[in-house]
Amino acid sequence: MTDRDLGDGLVKVSDLIIQHPEVQSFEDLKRLVAAAAASGYRFLQFDVKPEFVDTPRNWDLALEAVFYRGDRTTS
Repeated sequence: MTDRDLGDGLVKVSDLIIQHPEVQSFEDLKRLVAAAAASGYRFLQFDVKPEFVDTPRNWDLALEAVFYRGDRTTS
């Protein structure tokens, strides 16, 4: 992602899912969220609930934790 892609520093969960059709699980999405944080995004908007079979009840808290840890997440 380039500086131009960062815009206002906000990335939406829906945009990540739409732009990356290879993401097939919540674990894949977590890795993508960590990569977005590491690339410079500062804010994550929870605009849709991910509809993967492995999406946990506390999906928003899980993604928030991964986002704020950035690329230091391992799972």
